[in-house]
Amino acid sequence: MPLVTYSEARPFAKAIREAVLLKKMPPWFADRSVGKFHNDPSLAATEIETIRTWADTGAAEGDAKDAPPQRQFVEGWGIGEPDAVFEMPAEYEVPESGTIEYTYVIMPTNFSEDRWVQMAEVRPGNRRVVHHIVAFLREPGSKWLREYPVGEPFVPKPRPGKQKRSSDGDRLEEGSLNDEWLAGYAPGMPADTFRPGEARLFKKGSDIVFSLHYTTNGQRGKDRSKLGVVFAKEPPAKRIYTLAASTNKLVIPPGAANHKIDAEAKLKSDVELVYLQPHMHLRGKAAEMRAVYPSGEKEVLLRVPKYDFNWQINYRPGTAKLLPKGTRIQTTCYYDNSANNPFNPDPKAEVRWGDQSWEEMMIGFFIVAFDPKLDLKDLLEDTEKKDNKKKQVAEVRR
Repeated sequence: MPLVTYSEARPFAKAIREAVLLKKMPPWFADRSVGKFHNDPSLAATEIETIRTWADTGAAEGDAKDAPPQRQFVEGWGIGEPDAVFEMPAEYEVPESGTIEYTYVIMPTNFSEDRWVQMAEVRPGNRRVVHHIVAFLREPGSKWLREYPVGEPFVPKPRPGKQKRSSDGDRLEEGSLNDEWLAGYAPGMPADTFRPGEARLFKKGSDIVFSLHYTTNGQRGKDRSKLGVVFAKEPPAKRIYTLAASTNKLVIPPGAANHKIDAEAKLKSDVELVYLQPHMHLRGKAAEMRAVYPSGEKEVLLRVPKYDFNWQINYRPGTAKLLPKGTRIQTTCYYDNSANNPFNPDPKAEVRWGDQSWEEMMIGFFIVAFDPKLDLKDLLEDTEKKDNKKKQVAEVRR
């Protein structure tokens, strides 16, 4: 419901009071004893008391002359008027029932020069059927999804020797850096906006790839989602990029109430930390992200003691944080696959990586800023290949 005006908010006064006192609103799940975050929307104790008193004493309107100017919104966008909009070529028809695998749409951009993106926002055409969307940038030389047509919806086929899994999963496993995350949509997830002097690189000739997760709801529906971008006015001092300390090799036993999974990524260059975001599905219980510096010192960057799949929040550190070359970013996720988890689709199931909400993911996204001249191959070490090589050497020695 909208809460822009007094007349809109007044009927919900008691519900607002309860949500604020219980700290359900504004939504925020980071442990406040671990760091401070720039985008923490939490209310101060005095603000909470003001709302409680207002609701308890009749929820009066107050003097209209003291009201701030009413906010003006650009119709349909949270980033203001976009400089460019990319929309699916045609509507996608969602059936009334059944499971829909991740669906992809490739859209060419035909830019003749590199551009820098200051803000980006994905807007679903039909929120009733769109679970979430990720918009990727596919560089001209990338081989990712080249076997599929441009402009037509498709579901990627499993790679030879692989179980059924999305192309997103293949990208994660392959560690592809050239096909870049641009923006995403999920309920509770804000648009990507960066500080002056920070932007994502949009290379000329790149395609936009929509990865769409549709869910059925008992009625047929149609969707035609779109992406809006605002370009930086000048080349930035720092390039923004999304990395992850994650693994798709997860197995959660049936009934496990606190199953722990770890992942790690090692930096090959100096970067600045911009955002943190752990991601799991319905069995996600808690998460922690840490930095292990070259000196051996450890620092907890983010702790989410009660993860909520319904709110996909980016956590932005309150002060600039340098991650020097050699820093290891570690993610630890905990899963509740027991009957005590009210959101658990099936406590008797062994759970592995998968796209659907009744499957699981384990991703610790961390967005970084760095010198635009830095080559992407110099961002992360391929620790998995090193581990595999060590295992091979050990086998030979045996």
